[in-house]
Amino acid sequence: MSDQLTKSAKALLQRPVIANVATVSKSGAPQLSPVWIDIDGDDIVFNTADGRQKPRNLRENPAVAVSVVDPDDPYRVIIVRGRVKEITEEGADEHIDFLASKYLGKASYPFRQEGERRLKVRVGTDRIVAQPEDPS
Repeated sequence: MSDQLTKSAKALLQRPVIANVATVSKSGAPQLSPVWIDIDGDDIVFNTADGRQKPRNLRENPAVAVSVVDPDDPYRVIIVRGRVKEITEEGADEHIDFLASKYLGKASYPFRQEGERRLKVRVGTDRIVAQPEDPS
């Protein structure tokens, strides 16, 4: 049974907060990346470019951890352990534009590189830890 995000956790994750995504490389080494995030139901969604280490790691090992610290209260933390449900190009360009609007107030993602293929990554939540405990 998967944990579900509380209303309070969803409210934090819907804000333009930076999340740290941890993946595991083929050799077993951890890799950590700051990312923009979104939620869809109880899934966490982020965006990356094909060819980067994150999608390579996630294709080899779908285990992932995501942590977010509330910028208004550094003692409020949400940590999610889960597994990648999907990595897709479908809707990824629109998703990065949505995130650019959320995080930068821009209509489209201004850092797109020539020939870059964007990927939308959906993470299912297996275990959620909120500190302090989240009653909602």
